Amino acid sequence: GQHLITAIAEQMFGFKTTSWELARQRSVIELDTPSMTAEQIEALERSVNEKIRERVPVIVRELAADDPEIETVRSRGLPDDHTGPVRVVDIKGIDSNMCCGTHVSNLSDLQVIKLLGTEKGKKNKTNLVFLAGNRVLKSIEQSHSTEKALTSLLKNGPGEHVEAVKRLQSSVKLLQKNNLNLLRDIAVLIARDFKSKPVQSQLFVLHRKEGDSEFMNIIANEIGTEETLLFLTVGDEKEAGLFLLAGPVEAVESLGPRVAELLGGRGAGKRGRFQGKATKMSRRGEVQALLQEFISHRSPEA
Repeated sequence: GQHLITAIAEQMFGFKTTSWELARQRSVIELDTPSMTAEQIEALERSVNEKIRERVPVIVRELAADDPEIETVRSRGLPDDHTGPVRVVDIKGIDSNMCCGTHVSNLSDLQVIKLLGTEKGKKNKTNLVFLAGNRVLKSIEQSHSTEKALTSLLKNGPGEHVEAVKRLQSSVKLLQKNNLNLLRDIAVLIARDFKSKPVQSQLFVLHRKEGDSEFMNIIANEIGTEETLLFLTVGDEKEAGLFLLAGPVEAVESLGPRVAELLGGRGAGKRGRFQGKATKMSRRGEVQALLQEFISHRSPEA
């Protein structure tokens, strides 16, 4: 399949093959061109499949290394230490190429070739992605299975899948925006409620599953951290999440790394805030006990 695509691409457009990768799932041919148009890809695919349907013979020959015909065969050259005959694979009337690999006896054995499109390659090169033979059938089977699953989930036909997903994406974006606005409002209200109390505690602890870093920082900004030590967490109550320790600079610098260690996480901080990710949110109680002990032993001057 690679030989056929390479030969036709050069004949039709002058695109030389500079390298290739024949993989289990899909294969790639690197072409010496900055780009290929959709029309060129379509024409190339149509042409290679015409050759397959024409049942063009593939013949394997062995030539002597000094045979003048060697000069007419497409190759990257023989190794300096090569000895013995040279194996040449001919696609009758299309290509003659040095190769030591296994080949079909007739192009019809390839069944079909599907060009999946191009990807950006090295400088001024284009990677042409393709499937051949049974890989095309497997790809169709996988695509059909995905299509059936989407039809069931989206409750519409395959032709409407893209529009349905676009509508879902728009809905999700709107919900996320509304959710973010509500979280911001809740954060402000939580902070105002704390500040409205006649006697404010030196330690403020809060966990909210739906929150994020901005949610925690809004609370810290609204409450103020000059006098109050804040320990805020968001995410799963027993597994992973985010944390924020905010308060007097000296206290946070001293306690931050210990809090991160207790929560099985990592963090960093500056100017009275230490925040990061945690993997053991179930140990929040231990952190709260640590902070309570710190406050109870803190001198009035601190």
